[in-house]
Amino acid sequence: MTKPMKIDFVSDVACPWCIIGLAGLEEALSRVGDLVEATIILQPFELNPDMPPGGQNLAEHVFEKYGATPEQSAANREQIRARAAEVGFTIATTPESRIYNTFDAHRLLHWAGLMGRQLPLKHALFEAYFTRGENPGDPEVLAAAAGRAGLDPDAAREILASGRFAEHVRSLERQWYEAGISSVPTLIINDTYVISGGHPADAFERALRTLAAET
Repeated sequence: MTKPMKIDFVSDVACPWCIIGLAGLEEALSRVGDLVEATIILQPFELNPDMPPGGQNLAEHVFEKYGATPEQSAANREQIRARAAEVGFTIATTPESRIYNTFDAHRLLHWAGLMGRQLPLKHALFEAYFTRGENPGDPEVLAAAAGRAGLDPDAAREILASGRFAEHVRSLERQWYEAGISSVPTLIINDTYVISGGHPADAFERALRTLAAET
C-alpha cells in the first residue's frame, strides 16, 4: 500500500549540505517507488539573515563565524565538493567566492511553490550560486533562474520588485527557528519525524522504508 508522506525540507540556497541532502532524498524517493507518495515542501531558512546585499568574502565569513583556519576551510570545501560530485552536482566555490543574502530567493521559492515549480527553482538557484558563482540576491540572477525552472522571468521580476510574500516568508522562518531548528537541511516528515543533515540516499531510503512500514 502506498503511504502518503508530507516532507517539509527546511533549507537555504547558500547551504552546500542542503543540495547534497535534497539530491539524496530525491534519489531515495525514486528507489522506494510506489511505496511512498511524497509531497516535498521547501521551507525557508537563512543561515545568515543579517548578511548585507553586497555579501561577504567566503573565506573571511567562515573564519569569523566558525574560526576555521585556511587549511581547515580548504579541507571542508574539498569534502563538500566530493560529496556533491557523488550526487552529480558541481560545486565551484573558492576562497575568493562570496556569500550573499538569500531572503529574496526564499520569497521567489514561495511563489514557485504556488505555481507548482518549487523544486525546479530550488535546483536552479543551487546551480546559480554554487556552480555559476552568481549572487542569489540579485534580481536578474533570480529571474534567470526562474526562467530555467519553467517560470515567467518577468513575473519573477515583478514579485521581487514588489516585496510580495516578504511577511509570509518571515513568518515561516520564525516558525522554524521557534521549533528549535538551528541547522539545515532538516526534514520533518508528517509533522512528526525529524531528520537532520545532508545524508546520502541510502540513509534516507532506510528512513523512508521504516516510516512507511509503521502503522
